[in-house]
Amino acid sequence: MQKTETNRIEYKEQLNEDFEQEVIAFLNYREGGIVYVGVRKNGQVVGLQDVDLTQLQVKDRIKNNIKPSTLGLFDVTVETLDGKDVIKIVISSGTEKPYYLRKKGRTPEGCYIRVGSSKERMTERMINDMYAKRTKNSLKEIDSPRQELTFNQLKIYYEEHNITLNDNFLQNLDLLTSEGKYNYNAFLLADENNVSIKLVKYLGTNKMDLVENQEYGYRCIITATQRILDRLDAENTVYAKIEYKGRKEVEMIDKAALKEAVINAIVHNDYSYGNSPIVELYSDRVEITSAGGLPQELSEEEFLEGVTAPRNKELIRVFKDIELIENIGSGVLRILDAYDKSCFKFMEHFLRVSFKYRENPFNYENITPNNGAINGVINYTKNINSNEQTVLDFIIKNPNISQKEISEKSKIPYRTVQRLVASLKSKKLIERFGSNKTGYWKILK
Repeated sequence: MQKTETNRIEYKEQLNEDFEQEVIAFLNYREGGIVYVGVRKNGQVVGLQDVDLTQLQVKDRIKNNIKPSTLGLFDVTVETLDGKDVIKIVISSGTEKPYYLRKKGRTPEGCYIRVGSSKERMTERMINDMYAKRTKNSLKEIDSPRQELTFNQLKIYYEEHNITLNDNFLQNLDLLTSEGKYNYNAFLLADENNVSIKLVKYLGTNKMDLVENQEYGYRCIITATQRILDRLDAENTVYAKIEYKGRKEVEMIDKAALKEAVINAIVHNDYSYGNSPIVELYSDRVEITSAGGLPQELSEEEFLEGVTAPRNKELIRVFKDIELIENIGSGVLRILDAYDKSCFKFMEHFLRVSFKYRENPFNYENITPNNGAINGVINYTKNINSNEQTVLDFIIKNPNISQKEISEKSKIPYRTVQRLVASLKSKKLIERFGSNKTGYWKILK
């Protein structure tokens, strides 16, 4: 526990009358911040008597006493420090600055900003300058290309999480422009749209030999997200071996980091210019690219430290409601738990995450099928690449399958399948018995 307050950390012993001012100060600050309730100014943890009630009060006060809408910009959790329960509120830098107290309006009495380890009132000039720089391409104020939209898929996702969307859900989820039309957030979440996430697969380490080009989308972006995550799960080989202490497993790509990278790319993508995220699979790595570069002029250092400045706060709120996002601001840090900072590539208009495949750390003789992996398939040798694994997967599932059928099902060109099969034979992993029509494949161990 940090013993003193900083530019990004504020302590409050209890939920007092200036709580909203502290939140507003962080919303207007370029780095956002964290408020702990139940901690004294000197860092001493005192805890809260009724943590559940305080948590509800925190959410209610932030939602109802601060303007513009703060939905998707804060996260409230209960933490146990020194054996006592406290409230932790993570606040992102807002996208519609300046934020202000509803009852005071956009005035020096209602607007605050973080300066050092405390809040300060904003001057009239600061307020006007900040308002002039407000993000102009917010999806909230971009009209949906279509105004005949339905949201059956969205309602199902909410119902699966025991949340019922009432008749006011369009307003509650900020799916309407200030003029009452469907906005671009509504378009992305609708049952049908023209937005897709592209997945491209190459045979080698460059773009020379394309073997697959798939589109995941044209429907509710949550559905598209789930489907591309499922596809990447299938691509993510799990290496395993049995030891006297039990099974030991290693994923080709860290699953948690991969999920965070995909979701971050989708919810932080700049859709205002018609760009969508793209996932590219190579023989040695996976790359996920989103449009828009760093959000809100964040520095690379701030980004890598987990500073949050969401580009599409309404999408983030929905993804958090249905638990695709756990905690605001945790995505980058989860990725950095598994990979170093070099996996991020920052460009002026794009942001890319690249994960190198881990090699099989086990010896061939010790490998056993992993029933916990997608399709129950693992890599049998460290010399096998992802395309050879794809062919091997089809053979394991159906020993009678022909090379032509593998080509049709995998979308890999027939001649490429022939080369991959020849490679697997040369590595003593498979053998063909019988004729091409009536024979079968045998997996060699």
